Amino acid sequence: MTTDYEIFRNKRVLITGDTGFKGSWLAYWLHHLGAKVYGFALPPERDCDHFTALNLEKLIHHHNGDVREYSQVRDFMKKIQPEFVFHLAAQPLVRKSYNEPKLTFDTNVGGSVNIFEGARVTPSIKALIMITSDKCYKNKEWCWGYRENDELGGKDPYSASKAAAELVYSAYRDSFFNGRTHLGAASVRAGNVIGGGDWSTDRIVPDCIRALENNKPIELRNPHATRPWQHVMEPLSGYLHLASRIYENPKQFSGSYNFGPEGREMHTVHDLAEELVAAWGSGKIKITKHDGNLHEAGLLHLNCDKAHHELNWYPKWGFKKTVEQTAKWYKSVKEGESARSITKQQIIEYMES
Repeated sequence: MTTDYEIFRNKRVLITGDTGFKGSWLAYWLHHLGAKVYGFALPPERDCDHFTALNLEKLIHHHNGDVREYSQVRDFMKKIQPEFVFHLAAQPLVRKSYNEPKLTFDTNVGGSVNIFEGARVTPSIKALIMITSDKCYKNKEWCWGYRENDELGGKDPYSASKAAAELVYSAYRDSFFNGRTHLGAASVRAGNVIGGGDWSTDRIVPDCIRALENNKPIELRNPHATRPWQHVMEPLSGYLHLASRIYENPKQFSGSYNFGPEGREMHTVHDLAEELVAAWGSGKIKITKHDGNLHEAGLLHLNCDKAHHELNWYPKWGFKKTVEQTAKWYKSVKEGESARSITKQQIIEYMES
């Protein structure tokens, strides 16, 4: 894989959702690459969040804003005139989508409309990447990976909102963006990402780490569910790789792309918890009763042939290393190392691997 990281040096890059887990990793990575990074997002939810732990507000140009408010999005884009846009701002939790469905649709669908509408009236943008989710596919629990042209859909509000956002992307691409010679746009779909600095509620790795830090058993409600686990830097490298290609050849590389681990790297929730316990050096696992009222996919993974063949993108870290690096991040910070230091170390190690 030959991502041209140099292309981002001194470029104006807008990241929506930079206070989130994936967004903060991407913002710091682009800062490390020498980009002029602008963030647009709600304030971080917790003092321990990756954005805050990195003191990222001192390194990039962050603006507190809400993607649900079009005037805020439009005015910020007009002010900074970005060349690259990575749209990550979202309500990212399946279970929260059951409790707050309107918030989920307003953010994930309405927010995407606002980003695309802002991009429509901002001529400086050369590459626009919208991040959705592997859950945008209508999950039929089949054993092979979903391809980019498979049916979209969702049984829960989160999944449905991501499928709807994909339709919004497609409409803006075909109706407006294809007519602009120097603008390329893509939607990207990634599997379950893990890595240091994620403290979200109701997410497997943060729940495991909290249990391990407090010497409590890790409680699993759906241990046999299989997910395409990957380190957060894997899909981010794909987004950067794709954005650099779009910048150079917008029409050839616009479209939708999956970024996920190899098929042999599919593992269960229980596998993940076991590897975390092993990497941490202690801990126990407890199986709890599954809440049958909420739908959760049992089997879900992606076919990434398009990214392999068209972008020459391949994942670098296998499941075991991904979990080891994740545990190492949390343990290093717990033992006193700065979050910025361990994050930088892991970005450099990934780039050199």
